[in-house]
Amino acid sequence: MKNHGGTSLTPGRQSGDKGDHRTPHDKAGKNKAGSPGQVFAAGARGEPSGKEEQHTTLVIPQDLPDEPARKGSAGRPFWSGSITIGLVNVPVRLHTMVRDRSFSFRLLHREDGQPLRYDRVCTKDGQVIPWADIVKGYEVQKGRYVVIEPDELKAVMPESDRKIRIEKFVYYLSLDPTYFDTPYILLPDRSEEAYSLLVTALAELGRAAVGTITLRTKEHPVVVHVYQGGLVLTTLRHAEEVTSPRAFEQLAGLPEPKDSELALAKRIINELSGDFSITDYPDRYHKAVMDLIKKKIDGEKIVIEEPPHPEQAKELMQALQETIATLAGK
Repeated sequence: MKNHGGTSLTPGRQSGDKGDHRTPHDKAGKNKAGSPGQVFAAGARGEPSGKEEQHTTLVIPQDLPDEPARKGSAGRPFWSGSITIGLVNVPVRLHTMVRDRSFSFRLLHREDGQPLRYDRVCTKDGQVIPWADIVKGYEVQKGRYVVIEPDELKAVMPESDRKIRIEKFVYYLSLDPTYFDTPYILLPDRSEEAYSLLVTALAELGRAAVGTITLRTKEHPVVVHVYQGGLVLTTLRHAEEVTSPRAFEQLAGLPEPKDSELALAKRIINELSGDFSITDYPDRYHKAVMDLIKKKIDGEKIVIEEPPHPEQAKELMQALQETIATLAGK
């Protein structure tokens, strides 16, 4: 079986198969470091059932290439509509822009490696409840809920009219990034001429469009701005969703810094000043976990190193002076 962009492992073959097609569980028994590992195939039970096992392919994706080198289609849009500016309509399609690279681990039974199932159990009588008898509720007091019926919830949901309603134009650099939530790519939907006009006008004026959109069941404030030659729509958080630092009393009584310490702090900042590039900050945790998964599949022994002991906290002036000395030695 060919697999592009990853390592393919097919567990579940019988011992009579031709070639060296050992399962990950078999390979784990011949660990390189002499320590047994565990890689379970979906549906495996440890005891032979007499039935032919279903082959399951485990794919370990390789690291993605650098962002500038990535090309290809944008995939299927999940929303289509138009940007409305007065009487002007620019038909567009909305595509996902960011990808969640966090890991989603399944909980397994250690003995046989099979996934655990969650049942809908009533906390009062311990019975498993079928979906037909389940309703949504909002907790108004401890242990007291208000039941919300599906038609009641549907009645108060905002209607989606497939429009990005632009209300004003602002300078993009005047926007507070604290309120930025999720960016999406806007592509022209057979509206290349109008789309190009909007991109060029916004870029030359340094402006961004602010308005609203309804996605799924929620209305979002949004900003539409130019990014790398195209339009990006970024949903914004509502004011009630962001806590201001001014809400914390301890910030009001901060001490005035000493002149000597302030001078050293400014010097450190100037020494470390430079241009920002997000590629300077790779996802080391993602790579480490993928390396760990590959090692366990290959049957390697996992050696866990002791974390270094944290350094003792230094006096502020001493820490500033030692930092300056370190930077001078580079």
